[in-house]
Amino acid sequence: MENRFANQTAIITGAGQGIGFEIARQIALQGGSVLLNDIDDSLAKRAVQVINAMGGRCQAMPGDASDVVFIQEMVDEAVRRFGFVTIAIANAGITSFGDFLDYQPEALQSVINLNITGSFFLAQKVSIQIKKQGSGGSILFMSSVTGHQAHKNLTAYGMTKAALEMLAKGLVLELAPLNISVNTVAPGATLTERTLADKDYEKTWQRITPMGRPATVEDVANAVLFLVAPETRHITGQTIIVDGGWTVTSPSPY
Repeated sequence: MENRFANQTAIITGAGQGIGFEIARQIALQGGSVLLNDIDDSLAKRAVQVINAMGGRCQAMPGDASDVVFIQEMVDEAVRRFGFVTIAIANAGITSFGDFLDYQPEALQSVINLNITGSFFLAQKVSIQIKKQGSGGSILFMSSVTGHQAHKNLTAYGMTKAALEMLAKGLVLELAPLNISVNTVAPGATLTERTLADKDYEKTWQRITPMGRPATVEDVANAVLFLVAPETRHITGQTIIVDGGWTVTSPSPY
């Protein structure tokens, strides 16, 4: 398993901390090369320093993952630095809370730009590069349980996450001839730097999750690595929900 991603190069967006960082860390420590993106310059550089100090091969590429020009720059830089690209993980996203009756156009546009547009064009640009290489590869979108079950004040966010799951299905027809798999992981409540800022978060989700705890970043990363590994490319158009069983009964955290 330690060289599971040998001869693989991954572009991972939104990976300065949390789930994205853990995915990047594991791929790099299992023999892969990683172009690590985050909009926060200091987070991206610090994450790369940590991974490289562990023996990984990782480069920072700070910038806006919703910007189509920048997305192409990431692909070009990955090829320049590592020679090729085989994996794209569209992890960057905005969680946008808001009452539907008060929700504003600029808020909706912002969440669409990153969650949908950025993911769509990362998949497109990486797929074009993989086609040039003739190598095959894997695309993964980060969805959410909110794409499956309604959450109060998360209608816009949940809509974008459900869209990503349909995007993965639609791209099967486009990308299977190129030996590119396209899948989605939908995390539920997960312990990250952001969620742990809420002192009640862990206790709340322990209470309402059948497995008795929220997910860790390792739980989610393990599902992602399973889907993007070369040996599982015959799995495509699928979504794995990582939520400790929460969507089975879906009790509200509120």
